[in-house]
Amino acid sequence: MRLARWALPSSAARIRIAGALAAVIVLGLIALGGRCMSPTMASCSAATLLTGGPKLDVPYLGTRPAVVAQMLEMAQVGPGDHVIDLGTGDGRILIAAARERGARGLGIDIDPVMVRKAQANAERAGVADRVRFETADLFKTDLAEADVVTMFLLPEVNLRLRPRLLAQLKPGTRVVSHAFDMGDWRPDETRRVGGAVVHLWRVPERAERR
Repeated sequence: MRLARWALPSSAARIRIAGALAAVIVLGLIALGGRCMSPTMASCSAATLLTGGPKLDVPYLGTRPAVVAQMLEMAQVGPGDHVIDLGTGDGRILIAAARERGARGLGIDIDPVMVRKAQANAERAGVADRVRFETADLFKTDLAEADVVTMFLLPEVNLRLRPRLLAQLKPGTRVVSHAFDMGDWRPDETRRVGGAVVHLWRVPERAERR
C-alpha cells in the first residue's frame, strides 16, 4: 500500500502564511508595548510580561528635587528619624532624607521593577546601609515605627490611607504630601514650590483624632 504524500504549499501560499504569522507577531508586540506604556500597570520586565504584573493605584511620576527638599524641610527630617515613603518609585525622597539629613527609612512600592531601581539608586548614593525598599501593598504596610511619612499619591488614595495613618501613627508624627491633601483633615502647613504644593500634618493626640 502506498502512503499518501502531503503536498507542500505553493510559493504563494507560503507567502500568505508568513504574512499572517508576521501580522500576529506585530499585533502581539503592539499589545505588549501598550501594556508597558500604560500608566496603571507595573514597569515592564521579563517577569511582569509573563505574569502581567500588579495594577498600580498611582502611576509613577517623579518628584522634582526642589519639591523633595521642601518636603523634607517642612517635616524637619533629622538624623534620628525613621522615614516611611509610600509609593516610593525610584526612591528619590527617601534617598535624599538619608543622604542630606541623616535619616533612616523604608520605601514601599507595589512595582517590583521600581523597587529594584530604588535599591540600585540607594547603593549609588552610598546610603544603602540606611534605607531599604520593599515590594508591598501600602495599604497593608505597618506604619507604627514612622517618625515621618512621605507620599506623592492621588487624592482618593490619600483618603483611603487617612484612617490607617490616624490609627497607627504615634502623636506628633509628621505626614507630608506632594500635591494632594486629605479632605477635611486640614494640613498644619501648606507651601508652594514653583507650581507644586506641599502639605504637612502632625498627627494629633488620640483623643483628638475623631
